Amino acid sequence: MTVFYNIAGRQIGSHYLAIATLSTVFGGAYLAMSGGSAAKKSQGPPINAQSPDEEKFIKDFLSSAEQDGKKGNNADAAKK
Repeated sequence: MTVFYNIAGRQIGSHYLAIATLSTVFGGAYLAMSGGSAAKKSQGPPINAQSPDEEKFIKDFLSSAEQDGKKGNNADAAKK
């Protein structure tokens, strides 16, 4: 009681077509939602500070700027 379709010169049952369709849809959805590997953070240029205090200030400034960027607080957007 299965309907057969002629595909590429062969008789294929409708139940095989249904299995192939569902496998493709759910397999594709699984692969799309699984995500990729996390992008590795690139190392920036070295910090050439004259003193340890200056190096600490630069590192603190960069970390605070990075946190503001993640929050969406853009200082340039606030000025406009």
